[in-house]
Amino acid sequence: MTDVISGYIFYEIAALLVLAAAVGFVGLLLRQPLIVSFIAVGILAGPSVFDIAKSDEHIDLLAELGIAVLLFLVGLKLDLKLIKTLGPVALMTGLGQVAFTTIFGFLIGLALGLDVTTSLYVAIALTFSSTIIIVKLLTDKREIDSLHGRIALGFLIVQDLVVVLAMIVLSALGVGAAGDSGFIDILLVFGYGAGMLVAVGLFIRFLANPLVERLSRAPELLVSFAIGWAALLAALGHYLGFGKELGGLLAGVSLASTPFREAIAARLSSLRDFLLLFFFIGLGASLDLSILGASVFAAVLFSLFVLIGNPLIVLAIMGAMGYRKRTGFLAGLTVAQISEFSLIFMAMGVSLGHVSDESLGLVTLVGLITIAASTYMITYSHQLYAQVEPVLGVFERKSAGRQEDAGHLNKTAYDVVVFGLGRYGSAIAQELRSAGRKVLGVDFNPVAVRHARAQGFDVIFGDATDPEMLAQLPLKQVAWAVSAVPEHDTGITHDDPRRSLIGSLRDLKFEGRIAVSAHSEEAAERLESVGADLVLMPFRDAATRAAALVLSGAVPQNAEAADPEGQKEFAA
Repeated sequence: MTDVISGYIFYEIAALLVLAAAVGFVGLLLRQPLIVSFIAVGILAGPSVFDIAKSDEHIDLLAELGIAVLLFLVGLKLDLKLIKTLGPVALMTGLGQVAFTTIFGFLIGLALGLDVTTSLYVAIALTFSSTIIIVKLLTDKREIDSLHGRIALGFLIVQDLVVVLAMIVLSALGVGAAGDSGFIDILLVFGYGAGMLVAVGLFIRFLANPLVERLSRAPELLVSFAIGWAALLAALGHYLGFGKELGGLLAGVSLASTPFREAIAARLSSLRDFLLLFFFIGLGASLDLSILGASVFAAVLFSLFVLIGNPLIVLAIMGAMGYRKRTGFLAGLTVAQISEFSLIFMAMGVSLGHVSDESLGLVTLVGLITIAASTYMITYSHQLYAQVEPVLGVFERKSAGRQEDAGHLNKTAYDVVVFGLGRYGSAIAQELRSAGRKVLGVDFNPVAVRHARAQGFDVIFGDATDPEMLAQLPLKQVAWAVSAVPEHDTGITHDDPRRSLIGSLRDLKFEGRIAVSAHSEEAAERLESVGADLVLMPFRDAATRAAALVLSGAVPQNAEAADPEGQKEFAA
């Protein structure tokens, strides 16, 4: 069978794609990221198992293009304006975690008998966390805009900058190792790099916006341009000696300040995932299972270091900066794995002759362990926090509460507390205030909090699922607690914020009534069964109201005229 497949490249690619789909489906059932599944595909397709992947040249070509597109998309995130506004917590946690992981990872490598160069490579590879996995998991949990989610995204940007610097140094060292003229070669590389930076800067200043705006009139052409631009600068970077990876990243940076970067990223993300499949297939196929077996002890030790040490250092830094242990813990979990960049970084080291294939296999095994474990850690982060919370007090200052400032509001008597200040929650708060009610808003999105405060509301940072924060709220005279937190796509689950809010308020002996929003009749019934007094259904309620307006032939001037019964219900 393998001889037939190897006789025609199309057969081979078709077999790899089918195998990838099958293994990916199993990984989906196990709630694992595709990176783990793709590496498993490579191992299965390699000589150790099915021996399908034989066309190394073709697979490597697709893999290199995938890396160029990946780094192009990373560069798209590195908006220079955004980098300038990095908050101190993102900067401190990002740099602190990188320094901690590099230093102690290097010492662990030496203790395990690795040479100095390999120890340094492995230590640096362990500092990178997977942006793709973190963003996917936080988005699925509706926590991407939470305080800990935004902090995590901030220090991921810091890590991306470290990736850039590491690759620049790596490329220079690779050129410098060529011979006696190494120092001159390094100067040439930096000179070419500086020249390319100047050219990219001029492109950003004068050409990027008008060119992309013109191309955006034909979306297909915009995508073709983006791929061609990434490939061109990647090829130029390779030709000038500082690597196609940096060239692809600079291509992304050159378009990061344009208003179309999100559209480009959205259209290229699927292509990135498809092409990276071949990188991970090639990586898995090149792994010798006997070598991996010899690296199990070292891989487990490094994995424990990443899974435990990285979250703890983030937790410690955020605690020292005044953040509560819960926010620090949830943010820290996002760095409990290594990323695809770790494998790319080690692969560059192998290609330059700095490290061996065994070290690449070691880091790959660490990646498999940490990515698989951290996926469950982030997915069940709230349950995990509940288990370890009693021992985390050492990481929280007594005056902690940088993100929750309820203390100064305790002297105010409120009629209603609204959790979630998006469009729906803000509209509810506005109507209640117009009806003469004193409203307190709670949201874990700093942007939403700033916007609500600008409108004159009393608002605090806080998470509706945090019992400690709820205990600090001035709830004694509150008649209604209203949750406008977005509904999970999966419906009512044990970690659903609405269910957590209802349970926590009941545990606090809250004497008022609880209203929550839902999008389906089934969800509404379940929320009522766990203690909700009123379930708001935005789509149904809006349709009912719209129909009433059409039938009445009148357009009321305010919400009370349109829905007097609803106002009476809230006033009751």
